[in-house]
Amino acid sequence: MLVPDKIFIGTSTEAEYLRLNRANRHGLITGATGTGKTVTLQILAEGFSRAGVPVFCADIKGDLSGIAAEGEPKAGLQNRAEEIGLGSDYVLERFPTIFWDLFGKQGHPVRATISEMGPVLLAQLMGLNDTQEGVLNIAFKVADDEGLLLLDLKDLRALLTEVGQRSKELSLKYGNVAAASVGAIQRDLLVLEQQGGDKFFGERALEINDLMRTTADGWGYVSVLAADELMRSPRLYATFLLWLLSELFEELPEVGDPDKPVLVFFFDEAHLLFDGAPKALLDKVEQVVKLVRSKGVGVYFVTQNPLDIPDGVLAQLGNRIQHALRAYTPREQKAVRAAAEAFRANPEFSTEEAITALGTGEALVSVLDEKGAPTMVGKTQIRPPSSRMGPITPDERRDVMAHSPVGPLYDQPSDPVSAYEVLAERAERRLEADAWQKRREQVEKDEKRAERTVRTERPVRRSTRQTPVEAATNSFARTVANRLGNALVRGVLGSLTSRR
Repeated sequence: MLVPDKIFIGTSTEAEYLRLNRANRHGLITGATGTGKTVTLQILAEGFSRAGVPVFCADIKGDLSGIAAEGEPKAGLQNRAEEIGLGSDYVLERFPTIFWDLFGKQGHPVRATISEMGPVLLAQLMGLNDTQEGVLNIAFKVADDEGLLLLDLKDLRALLTEVGQRSKELSLKYGNVAAASVGAIQRDLLVLEQQGGDKFFGERALEINDLMRTTADGWGYVSVLAADELMRSPRLYATFLLWLLSELFEELPEVGDPDKPVLVFFFDEAHLLFDGAPKALLDKVEQVVKLVRSKGVGVYFVTQNPLDIPDGVLAQLGNRIQHALRAYTPREQKAVRAAAEAFRANPEFSTEEAITALGTGEALVSVLDEKGAPTMVGKTQIRPPSSRMGPITPDERRDVMAHSPVGPLYDQPSDPVSAYEVLAERAERRLEADAWQKRREQVEKDEKRAERTVRTERPVRRSTRQTPVEAATNSFARTVANRLGNALVRGVLGSLTSRR
């Protein structure tokens, strides 16, 4: 049943395959909780890896980590393999895996820089309004114009402080910079930091090529993002995946329709990518999904309900696997109808009725044929995975990470000179200049005061000879003035020296 250039999904009235040369036309895996979406994702990731295609996927519940371990022999799985005709081709095996984690606990740290993230996604991440986003754009423009490198949150915080202090100057050049907006962004940065953003932003930033690794014998690495803790900050999760998709789009060269994808990207809990996103951002996501196909990247959205995906994105998803949906509420009934209408009908059964009657491990499958047209929908028994169903142990995870090809690159953070250090030095120079100016003004005032003391008014006399009293008075005044001048000079030099 396993054939070259195709991934075996399961069997309906015939074997159902996903063609590798159509895999970059994107896909959709939907179904209610507990109907088998994770297993379907797992068997597709196995198929891509076996074909030499690197995979990136998020592990929401921890179950997907089992792909790094050989499957356990179970009678039920073996019987399923026999029933669908997989037979002797069903082999238990592990797949090359790299574990990642934004928090660096269950995988190698994943980092991005503030500059790479950019103001649009960063504004979405922090939930800024239009005015605040405008100020953030100005801040990034200042950083670009003045050569300030933004790597982590302390860089952005220092930049915003600089922008706030120079608001009048910058408002004339770039547009209004309201102090209230700067303060609001600073507060949102604090919230982001508390959610773990301080661990995500920094160096060394993730290199896209490290998601596209293959083994010496040609298998694709499966990059698994530990997302169970990350899901507590859904906005951070969604923004990170959107950033990663945009990086793939920006960095990879055009390849058209290759014989197989250069990378396949699975978005689990895909509804989080679009919930509350402004239309301008949705339009950009739709554009990236449409164009990243020509970069050889396949994008597969995994979600409970097809209505979670905007129509503009949904229309671009050619390969579809639909697990069971429930239809108790009007919205659920609408979702079932929408899912059924998206398939090419099969005269043997009602697609709408089949969606609500599917059992665990069953799905409706329609993929693109050799000409790029969708195949007739088939009621399919999904094949069992070759790797472990369920999570691996902490010891197994540590062993995989210890032998990872990227561990030495990412496990230790770095903190090169960036905007924080540059702006701190600039602020210190300003303080020194202000302090020196104030000391200089004080010296001048003291000198004038001493001079007025010396030049006291005296009675007009005909004789130019000083009386003994006048001589004593003038001598005392000169002594006071000299001592005062010496004390001020020592104070100025001492202070500058101590500053140095």
